Amino acid sequence: MSAPLVIAVDGPAAAGKGTLARRLAAHLGLPYLDTGLLYRATGRRVLDAGGDPADPAAAEAAARALAPEDLARPDLRAEEAAAAASKVAAIPAVRAALLDFQRRFGAARGAVLDGRDIGTVVFPDAPVKLFVTASPEVRAARRHAELLARGVPARLEEVAAEMAERDARDSARGVAPLRPAEDALILDTSALDAEAAFAAALALVESARARGDSTGS
Repeated sequence: MSAPLVIAVDGPAAAGKGTLARRLAAHLGLPYLDTGLLYRATGRRVLDAGGDPADPAAAEAAARALAPEDLARPDLRAEEAAAAASKVAAIPAVRAALLDFQRRFGAARGAVLDGRDIGTVVFPDAPVKLFVTASPEVRAARRHAELLARGVPARLEEVAAEMAERDARDSARGVAPLRPAEDALILDTSALDAEAAFAAALALVESARARGDSTGS
């Protein structure tokens, strides 16, 4: 009996990985997990308690107290939660607390998981790994448009600066830095609309699965 199919989708913010991961999961009939919500919910719990998301003790306590209903909070997409998530994610004890949750989710029935270290840390043996990226200018413009569509006042220059700061922090952290797995398939969505990006991602997934089947036969 073959192992459940796990597809790892990693990449920086606003590259389009979440949309692609959800569509791939629906197309392939697999469960979907936005692992970034785990860190956003952890950071949000710390902020709600009046703590500092960069404080290891407070962040670990929040991660271990995380409940499923925390992932359904409507405020997890706010920039404040995103910034807090980046800080708690740099803490080893937080990542350890959330690692088992992610692995249990994927191992049960297979899954498409999106995040920043799925292919490098959470499921390093996943048969399909995508690293979805886009130019900083395109990503900033996308995030800016998302914020305006939600009625959130935002200046493009400020959005770009915040994203650059987060990219630097995520890439330089000592624990599970943001980077493609060595065997990840790179998908640059800078010049692709949603349909073209999905078609390209699906083609990469099917190609990777075919190679895996031929190797395992």
